[in-house]
Amino acid sequence: MTSPLQDHPVLVLDFGAQYAQLIARRVREANLYSEVVPHTADAAELLAREPAAIILSGGPSSVYADGAPPLDPALLEAGVPVFGICYGFQSMVRALGGEVERTGLREYGSTMANISDTGSTLFNGQPSEQSVWMSHGDSASTPPEGVRVTATTPGAPVAAFEDDERKLYGVQWHPEVMHSTFGQRVLENFLYAGAGLTGDWTAENVVETLVEQVREQIGEDRVLCALSGGVDSSVAAALVQKAVGDQLTCVFVDHGLLREGEAEQVEQDFVEATGVKLVVNDAKKQFLEALDGVTDPEEKRKAIGREFIRALERAAREVVGSAEADGHPVKFLVQGTLYPDVVESGGGEGAANIKSHHNVGGLPDDLQFELIEPLRSLFKDEVRQVGLELGVPEGIVWRQPFPGPGLGIRIVGAVTEERLDVLRRADKIAREELTAAGLDRDIWQCPVVLLADVRSVGVQGDGRTYGHPIVLRPVSSEDAMTADWSRLPYDVLAKISGRITNEVEEVNRVVLDVTSKPPGTIEWE
Repeated sequence: MTSPLQDHPVLVLDFGAQYAQLIARRVREANLYSEVVPHTADAAELLAREPAAIILSGGPSSVYADGAPPLDPALLEAGVPVFGICYGFQSMVRALGGEVERTGLREYGSTMANISDTGSTLFNGQPSEQSVWMSHGDSASTPPEGVRVTATTPGAPVAAFEDDERKLYGVQWHPEVMHSTFGQRVLENFLYAGAGLTGDWTAENVVETLVEQVREQIGEDRVLCALSGGVDSSVAAALVQKAVGDQLTCVFVDHGLLREGEAEQVEQDFVEATGVKLVVNDAKKQFLEALDGVTDPEEKRKAIGREFIRALERAAREVVGSAEADGHPVKFLVQGTLYPDVVESGGGEGAANIKSHHNVGGLPDDLQFELIEPLRSLFKDEVRQVGLELGVPEGIVWRQPFPGPGLGIRIVGAVTEERLDVLRRADKIAREELTAAGLDRDIWQCPVVLLADVRSVGVQGDGRTYGHPIVLRPVSSEDAMTADWSRLPYDVLAKISGRITNEVEEVNRVVLDVTSKPPGTIEWE
């Protein structure tokens, strides 16, 4: 589906790259709108969108292997500026008549590149030696006719080429990752100097475009918004309210899976700041009944998703009377779905279903509303900027991400009221200490997980205990697509552990998750 955000996007052609979404993010950081499209997309259809530029991503295949994703030469002959990365670079070399070979000189990780022309389009103003991030076993050995080789590495005699006349460029390494020290400069040089673009994609014009789209889609009908109080649903609600005003009714489903104090934050702070109409639906009993005995993570997510929609439908009946009176029914449901939610839930061709998000993979087939997901193409940091532009309070905009299924997926094992109480108390302590230490902005989020089906022996008060472990999962990330565990100060960790084991009697052990993503996900379930 074509995005409404930009008429002439920078398209990232995805050849199965680990970093395809990251490339799009880097382009957006240059204030240019970018979308990821599959390599199977028809070239004529892509060119019909009049892209401002095309970036060819990396990928796991060898360009000369059977079944390797092909590059349609038409994309290189249309006059559209093209930039190839790793596999995309090698695909360009072959399509333009050069040679790619398995030289036996593989390069993985940090590599030193030698730049032969520091005044070229890609490398203008950069040093003649720079550290780049490589991941390749094949190398371009012979450049295509008519291009200039502007960089080499020990394992890649053709590590970068440029053709200003045809506006074709490429590098063997990955400029989109942080480990390539001048990667963003190289990418922006292509976009600004090579493609001749100007960065005018900002939060302000994103808001204008999305508001117009939402207004056109809703018309004069009524719309509900599933408001959780988190960043995503709050910004989505503010956006839709700006578009259609009092046609919007926000519904807060108190499913009993929230952290301490969150229900009050929604009912008081957000309503006071925005003035939205709010209906509160107390559904704690229904959710606990639906989760009774459920331990499989996917089944939990789907059960929570089903109950969530049923609760929204019940809430819709509370506003349907006035809607019917003026002939405008409650037709739409707004959700704060983001791009990472879509990707992790298997959205898009070739994407793996890592886990179902309650608002993507967990919705029932008989959904009675049409979905409106105005933030679906945005990353979290972009959503925050949109929220600030809309006047959403900073306390909500900068709140740590919290999953829609709530604490239900932070209990490993069956969900009970008693286990929720234990986790809620432990989570409150962790949040209090992170705030007291001034670390809220230094981490992306810190899930606190209860291993409900695990017990370990401990000693408390000179006696033997047999309690549950609590897992702390502090992570640092830019957009949740990848993440690393946060190196919190030991004294902060010690204080969190001491308070939890002293104040939450059911817990006698606190452990730290030091796994990155990948291989782990941020949430445990």
